[in-house]
Amino acid sequence: MNQTREHKFRYQWWTSGDINAFFGLMLDNIVGLLLMVALLSGFGFPTDFAVSRMVPGTALGVLVGDLAFFFLAFRLARKTGNRDVTAMPLGLDTPSTYGIVLFVLGPSYLQGVEAGLDSIDAAYRTWYIGIWCIVLSGVLKLALAPITQWVQRVVPRAGLLGSLAAIALVLISFFPLTEILGHPLPGLLALVIVLTTLVAKIPLPGRTPGTLGALLVAGTVYYLLCFVEGSGYHLPSPEPIAWFPKEWMESYSLTWMAALPDALAYLPIAFPFAIGTIVGGIDCTESAAAAGDRYDTRMVIGVEGIATLLAGLSGGVIQTTPYIGHPAYKAMGGRAAYTLATALLVGSAGLVGYFGLLNAWIPKPVVFPILVFIGLEITAQSFLATPRRHYAAVALACLPALAFLAMSVPGRILSDPALQGLDFSADSLDGLLQKDMITLGMLSNGFILTSLLWAWCLAAAIDRRLRLAGVVFVVAAGLTLFGIIHSPLPGNRLFVPFGPDAWGEMVLGAEDRKRVLEFVAGYLVSAGALLAWSFYPAVAASEFDPTSSAS
Repeated sequence: MNQTREHKFRYQWWTSGDINAFFGLMLDNIVGLLLMVALLSGFGFPTDFAVSRMVPGTALGVLVGDLAFFFLAFRLARKTGNRDVTAMPLGLDTPSTYGIVLFVLGPSYLQGVEAGLDSIDAAYRTWYIGIWCIVLSGVLKLALAPITQWVQRVVPRAGLLGSLAAIALVLISFFPLTEILGHPLPGLLALVIVLTTLVAKIPLPGRTPGTLGALLVAGTVYYLLCFVEGSGYHLPSPEPIAWFPKEWMESYSLTWMAALPDALAYLPIAFPFAIGTIVGGIDCTESAAAAGDRYDTRMVIGVEGIATLLAGLSGGVIQTTPYIGHPAYKAMGGRAAYTLATALLVGSAGLVGYFGLLNAWIPKPVVFPILVFIGLEITAQSFLATPRRHYAAVALACLPALAFLAMSVPGRILSDPALQGLDFSADSLDGLLQKDMITLGMLSNGFILTSLLWAWCLAAAIDRRLRLAGVVFVVAAGLTLFGIIHSPLPGNRLFVPFGPDAWGEMVLGAEDRKRVLEFVAGYLVSAGALLAWSFYPAVAASEFDPTSSAS
């Protein structure tokens, strides 16, 4: 009988909803590749070097990861008998794209140039440092994968999904608005089409998928405006395409291994981003479970680690991570085909070399609205899958992400190469403004973990588990002491608070140490207050009953 049922079972791995999901996931990855190249060019880094050596390996990581998640969806469907399983999405990590380029690759290239290297030799040195950072990030993910399921059991959904909602609102929904409203005529039209079809569930004529309809209708408007004189819209002028680049295969000669001494100084910057993707991966798995697809967290993080490791070994410089859009892709009707299509297109775009054409000819204002929808859907799912009593904890988790948002534009301005030749930095600002910038910077650094810990603490307090809330704050103090959260250093660098002078920049300066130790003291004193409070008779008498109707 079981064999008969298994024989009859057919996983519906493709639906029309995969078209919407494909455009969302594929375009996010293509834009990530172009963002990496554009940011590097701002440092004077040779564009053809980045395209021929860094892009293919980075795209290969996406290819491997999304193919693995495609097959994991089939495995879960067979195991559960669920025909509607949606594959986990995977792509380039957006925070890492900014962080690794702005604080590792760009500065290391300038350092090489200042040391007298020509542009190509400096680019090679930078490439090798980037490879080391990504390879070791992949190793770190694989090492920590076995404990991730335990983390998922221990941390409440308010913590896991709250930090997820924070990322969704800031990185996925808000940032694309600048591109959408920078071209308001096609951008708003596309946004209306996407949200009306995917949120309000009102179909387009002919049942055309919302993202495809937005691309066709708003895209037509965009290109018509290109022919209107004075509109500010222009037809794209793609850069010449280097087909089938082979230079990235130089990474397999392992010449980059000799660059480990140069890379060591940048590992404290790279590792927090890797840890952030591990936490994000746990969040994503919890989000998928809330939407009905329960993947093994260890397997998800393991795939992420392998994809990152293979990307690094192949010359990639940006790590891969599970994307937090699973509930949104499921709401679109996506199954597994969208990850297969994304893997093949993004992988071939990098390895064959045509990704520049896609980015040039697909107008960003008409496809970025899909990212807004994804962020909104994830945020809504975070609340729906969380007990009502923990809603305030989910909202609290968004605050550190708002600090990241507040720091994003000033941070990019202050790190712009155009200011490097000028006597201008954060130290040139007014004293009060400097203090606010430092505080916001410390709150935003490691904000994913901070969001998780704050939401976990408040959820525990709501449930009258003050001792647990105190323990969470003790953990936060320990993470702060080494810069995993609240680092005062650029690029969210790790550090030690005390140490010999021979350790150099790994040891905090006096002013930064004072700030960090006050954060640590604040957490520890608050933890002590919560622990002492837990012995108050009224607290024990009112301990939360999870079976009550008020939950």
